[in-house]
Amino acid sequence: MKRKLWISLWGMLSLAQAAEEIPVARPPLPAVDPSLQVVQIYRQDDLLDWIEQGKHLARVKADKCQLTQDIEARAEVMKLPAYQFLWGDMLAWGVCTQRNAELGVQYMWDAADQGLAPALEQLGRYYWKGTLVQKDLLRAEVLLREAAGAGFLKAQLEWVEFLLAGHGSPLDYEDAYRWLHNAVIGDQALHRQASTLLARLEGRMPANVVQKAEAIR
Repeated sequence: MKRKLWISLWGMLSLAQAAEEIPVARPPLPAVDPSLQVVQIYRQDDLLDWIEQGKHLARVKADKCQLTQDIEARAEVMKLPAYQFLWGDMLAWGVCTQRNAELGVQYMWDAADQGLAPALEQLGRYYWKGTLVQKDLLRAEVLLREAAGAGFLKAQLEWVEFLLAGHGSPLDYEDAYRWLHNAVIGDQALHRQASTLLARLEGRMPANVVQKAEAIR
């Protein structure tokens, strides 16, 4: 009995040693694109800066669409307004995802409802120009005024342009003038644009109202 057990154990050991010596074929690792680098999810402050500069879609393209699923999750699940706006813009224009303009505009509204000024401005501009949506000057007026009042320079410029185009009310002139007059503008081209708009708006305002608007910050 002991002899049989010893033979059996010896056979098992021999089989184990043989198995270790037999090379195991493994599938080759997939080739890695050397130009593709791992991209970290965007910091909120960085994303907001890109959005305000209008560079957010270009950044997503430059990163080869690697963060599409993360962006969607932060918009849909976490409901972060900057990501809602980014994902909405990606959907609206088919950037790194299948185009769905209706859903994209809905995500822009979600961001606007949370007070994101670039979302308010973009929707206001879309309703003013009839981009992706039907023209609606009343909606455009409300959205652009709110975005301008939040201190978003692009909206402040567009709000004055909107008023100069004959929309809105002359009662809005004083606030619109004050917001743009007190804006800090580092870009020379934008500074010239603001000066031109202010001069045109000033021509429609009583002198005392202009003085009041310039005196109050």
